[in-house]
Amino acid sequence: MTLTDRLNGINLYLIGMMGAGKSSTGAALAQTLGYQFFDTDAVIEAAAGQSIPDIFATQGEAVFRQLETKVLAELSAYRRLVIATGGGIVTQQINWSYLHHGIVVWLDAPLDVLQARLAGDAGRPLLQGQDWETKLTTLLTQRQRLYTQADVQVRVAAEDDVEAIAARTLALIDQRIRSEADSAVLN
Repeated sequence: MTLTDRLNGINLYLIGMMGAGKSSTGAALAQTLGYQFFDTDAVIEAAAGQSIPDIFATQGEAVFRQLETKVLAELSAYRRLVIATGGGIVTQQINWSYLHHGIVVWLDAPLDVLQARLAGDAGRPLLQGQDWETKLTTLLTQRQRLYTQADVQVRVAAEDDVEAIAARTLALIDQRIRSEADSAVLN
């Protein structure tokens, strides 16, 4: 029985900080599993007809978070999806009710990796202005305890390529499913 068979159509939700590699890893996972891939930020942009930075600038973070929850609710109604979420999706308690419809995977990249990947990235509204590195550190500190609620934690190192991260993710998901199946048999 393959991992795709063991998943039985359950969605995978990728959480983690901006720059952790959720979009690229999610696309690779979807291709391997024969699932569809969605990035919540891309869906929000398509639905709103404007970029995430524009939504933040014209309507504010609260409106963005409402759109994010709406998109997550709609996507969670389907099966056989890999969904890359925005880094702050875990900050809204209601989103956990949707995330728990599937397997939640935390791509855990250390601060130095995030800083290297995000340096010069003007498309991140929460990191605009001076001292973006301090803002990034603060966001990571605030969100870390929320990320630890994931079903699977995948550590991401600077030297890891997408294929390595995807392979490690699949192995950890498979291990999680097998251990749950084993404990169900014992109970």
